[in-house]
Amino acid sequence: MIPGPASASRLIPDRNFPRYAYLPGRHPHPVRDPRGHSYQAEEPPLTVPIEAALGSEPYRWGVDLFNHGYYWEAHEAWEPLWLAARQSTPHLLFFKGLILLAAAGVKIREGKPTPARRHAGRAASLFRQVAGVQDPAFCRAIGMSLPTLAERAETAVGSMALARAATGSTPEPVFGFRLVPNRGSA
Repeated sequence: MIPGPASASRLIPDRNFPRYAYLPGRHPHPVRDPRGHSYQAEEPPLTVPIEAALGSEPYRWGVDLFNHGYYWEAHEAWEPLWLAARQSTPHLLFFKGLILLAAAGVKIREGKPTPARRHAGRAASLFRQVAGVQDPAFCRAIGMSLPTLAERAETAVGSMALARAATGSTPEPVFGFRLVPNRGSA
């Protein structure tokens, strides 16, 4: 069973999810289309020091989005952290891996196995590289080891038959796992 929204706890429960989980060609583009769920939304500039990124609100918001099936939106939440991580190669690779994993979720939901495999494989490779650093903060930030996340990323595309397009406003997660940061992650 894939954990759905009802079974996934929230890290930032007071923040509302978008009206829909964006899929290219099926929904208005969230930021470019006037009908988009984030059209003209003002995002404050990111001022999270890299040492605090793994416990930051933008990171936790991305985890909430990911765990509830909002993969494009999770990618958008994590991208500023990735861009800000230029001075820390492990953080840069970690956030890029999460972004690619979220992109794989979009491709799984679209029913596109080749790009889903490519994104998931690249994400897994990045997670394995970061695992070599042996920094426990990354494991605390996802609630599992990086090699485990790498394996789950690769396995996810093998179960694409489980993928369902979002119907209505509540998407269903396509991954058989959740990211569960330990409360002390930083």
